Amino acid sequence: MNQINVPLPTGTLSVRVDNTELPLDEICGFAARRNPKRGFLFVSKVLGKHIPVSPAKIRDIHTRLAQRVCDISSLPGPVVVIGMAETAIALGHGVHDEFVRQSGRDDVMFLHSTRYRVNEPIAIEFLEEHSHAADHIIYQPRDPRHAKMLLEARSLVLVDDEASTGKTFVNLVREMRKIMPNLEQIVTVVITDWRGPQRTAQTHAQIPLPCQSVAVLEGEYQFEAAPNLVAVEMPKVTGNGGHKDNVIRANFGRLSLSGQLTMSDLLHTPLPDKLGKRLLVLGTGEFAYPPLLLAEQLERAGYDVRYQSTTRSPIMTGLAIECAMTFEDNYGDGIPNFVYNVSREPYDGVLVCHETPSNSIHYDLRAALRAHCVEFSR
Repeated sequence: MNQINVPLPTGTLSVRVDNTELPLDEICGFAARRNPKRGFLFVSKVLGKHIPVSPAKIRDIHTRLAQRVCDISSLPGPVVVIGMAETAIALGHGVHDEFVRQSGRDDVMFLHSTRYRVNEPIAIEFLEEHSHAADHIIYQPRDPRHAKMLLEARSLVLVDDEASTGKTFVNLVREMRKIMPNLEQIVTVVITDWRGPQRTAQTHAQIPLPCQSVAVLEGEYQFEAAPNLVAVEMPKVTGNGGHKDNVIRANFGRLSLSGQLTMSDLLHTPLPDKLGKRLLVLGTGEFAYPPLLLAEQLERAGYDVRYQSTTRSPIMTGLAIECAMTFEDNYGDGIPNFVYNVSREPYDGVLVCHETPSNSIHYDLRAALRAHCVEFSR
């Protein structure tokens, strides 16, 4: 398709689509970041992060990507699937679960990176250089069987929402090879891959192992920053670095999981007796996949459901970001969190789902959405 030029307050984003399973305007829109490192954002319409999405549409993306991974016949096991915090945690977990379901394999394990410290052994740390919060942690699996799988893994599947330079993948693989001596194969999985042929080749050249790329859409972007742009002050989005064991009390993927996670594996506080017909299920930050499972369950029960999750990512309103709500985080960092494209009016009920204690959801969020809080445990 022809190149599209997107004027942003921070500059001009130019994109070209080379290959896609779905139309571009069904997959993503665009916005400007409040981030001096990178002035643009691809805003996914199928991820369930910055835009409310039907759970069925989200699951369709998980299924498509997992099928592409299944099609790689030379994927030796054990296989470790890693979802990238915070945006791609639900995506990574969903791709893992769909890959397990479709392949029938029992040698697959899921981990997600995190920005929170807990009193557990750290396996590796790495950087997402362009991010508003660059530091990532991956913990050693708590289950000895999973620790053995990690050590013996021969394939590594890295899941993120989009790829634009590939640097994060390179940084992660470099660190993972230090703890995975048997690693033979890398697969990168994204919804939208904007690297283009040259940047993709550069990524693969920096990963000294066979590497395959999976995406729903492949294309290329260029960004020209606006001249004489006055930098927008970015809010503090890096946590205090303190241990969070008092607020993170269950393992939903930080310490590894295997098999398919289902609602029967989870416990949550009761839902309201009268939900209404049209519902928003809202995950909180890194706690994203169990709320999606709840949203899917409600959708199957006949409710008109939309799902998304809150974020610490600061984005300017405009284009794909119609409105923004700011409130204090629920992990005790004292930093602003955001939810985008959400107001109370279209919904009969809003369910804010969280892994943190019941009193952790800030009043501003609860009051603005007149929300019912749902605490999960295992």
